[in-house]
Amino acid sequence: MLSSFKLFRHRFIRIILISNLFSQIGIWVRNFAILLYVMDKTEGNALYVSLVSVAEYAPMFIFSFIGGVFADRWKPRKTLVWCDFLSAASVGIVWLALLSGLWEAVLLTTLISSVLSQFSQPAGMKWFKIHVPDELAQPAMSLLQTLFAVFMVLGPVLGTGVYQTFGIQAAIGMTGISFLMSAAVLLFLPPDRPGSGQEAAASLSVIRDMKAGIRYVAGRKTLLLLSLCFLLVGLGVGLISPLSVFVVTEKLALPASDLKWLSIPYGLGEIVGGIVTFAVASRIAPSRLLVLGLLVNAAGMILTGLSGMLWLVMLAQFVIALLQPAIFIGNQTLVMQHTEAEYIGRVTGIRTPLMTGAMLLMMGLAGVLKNMFPLEWIYGFAGLCLAAGCLAVLPLLRIHGDAGGTEEAV
Repeated sequence: MLSSFKLFRHRFIRIILISNLFSQIGIWVRNFAILLYVMDKTEGNALYVSLVSVAEYAPMFIFSFIGGVFADRWKPRKTLVWCDFLSAASVGIVWLALLSGLWEAVLLTTLISSVLSQFSQPAGMKWFKIHVPDELAQPAMSLLQTLFAVFMVLGPVLGTGVYQTFGIQAAIGMTGISFLMSAAVLLFLPPDRPGSGQEAAASLSVIRDMKAGIRYVAGRKTLLLLSLCFLLVGLGVGLISPLSVFVVTEKLALPASDLKWLSIPYGLGEIVGGIVTFAVASRIAPSRLLVLGLLVNAAGMILTGLSGMLWLVMLAQFVIALLQPAIFIGNQTLVMQHTEAEYIGRVTGIRTPLMTGAMLLMMGLAGVLKNMFPLEWIYGFAGLCLAAGCLAVLPLLRIHGDAGGTEEAV
């Protein structure tokens, strides 16, 4: 635990943490304020409400890979600052549109910010790879995951409170200010090193860079196995994501409003799991964290589907959330350890749509499968998907150099 707190003495990690604090405030206020505003304006029209999710997730498919390509070409600090600044500028334009009565413009805030995040996220990974020592990479990731877990619980309360108290214009304004503050904090990062952006790559085609990224992932066992694992995780998570309300109404024979009794232990587990993982991150190999998280989540999903007792389902949700940070941190750390800095963006850009696409595919099929199979079978299959993902990455436990370094091509 004490070794993990070396992070707080690392100036640039503190800067990244503070920047993420501001950006998380902006994201959660924006997401919930816009959702509630659209529901109020359209009287709950399902088409408009669904467009909010489309604006958030569609860019992951369209721009994730191309964003990774350009994140590898561009300097990471400059990319991070400009993405936050442009997000703030887009919010300002939407705020002016709201003053003129064009309420539909609020969807552009989510859309533009989501597009820009496909460039900033891989740039952030690249910055970590270049500037954060290997021994601090895993604790740093766990600290960021703890921050995200806290906002998973507090974010909806914050966004709803700002909208209901001050209205949509104030919420949009707060979003813009949050992104500006994040950009301002990032200016204190060290200047980009010469060569941290691939200026020479400008003469190469984007398609050629994409092909090189695909060959890079395909030629490295660790990255290939991690990609297969997260495809399977996406299938399992996506399958049960829309069905939790049926656990409440069918398995537990409770009204749908009691869904909160599953959300509360889940949110608490996210926070506790983030803190615990941060405390032990420097002492546990990332592959072991990943395998442990996958096994526990698989068991928790199966237990949720089988149990008919509220307390047991609540316990399963707590345990699932408790080990989810281990999955995220183990995965991210392995990616950074086994990827060269000049390929970080493309590796991230390949994996993000892979998992998200699997999730959305199964979310679309969940309703159909629910009408065909018992709930126990569906949750059992989701658990087996995560167990299969665990089997896929078991060889990583034996790969020499798990604690650091870059894997050779296979």
